[in-house]
Amino acid sequence: MTARPVDAPRPTPPLRVLLGHVLRRHRTGQRRSLADVAHEAQVSTQYLSEVERGRKEASSEVLAAVCRALRLDLVDLLAEVRDDVLDLRSTVAAPSTRVVALQQRRTAAQPRPGTVLRAA
Repeated sequence: MTARPVDAPRPTPPLRVLLGHVLRRHRTGQRRSLADVAHEAQVSTQYLSEVERGRKEASSEVLAAVCRALRLDLVDLLAEVRDDVLDLRSTVAAPSTRVVALQQRRTAAQPRPGTVLRAA
């Protein structure tokens, strides 16, 4: 294994992993079960679990359905993924702990600073 130069950018996790972390963060932040969200999104519980764990590459239709079930705009999902990537780039922690730390970042109950909240 070749050592990477100190200033070289760290590899970013696959998009499916990043999307899964954000979806799970929102679901758990809403204190909803996997089965509840999967039922509302009309996908199987096992499939949603695999999407959340980054093991399945969800189609845009499935992502849209899960976002609707979570009452989350798709653009907000992608913005959070972007924020997570930027956070990962700025983190000096070991690569194995960086992705796990994303799960504890923000929840749906804790909007990003400057976010305009909409009435439900």
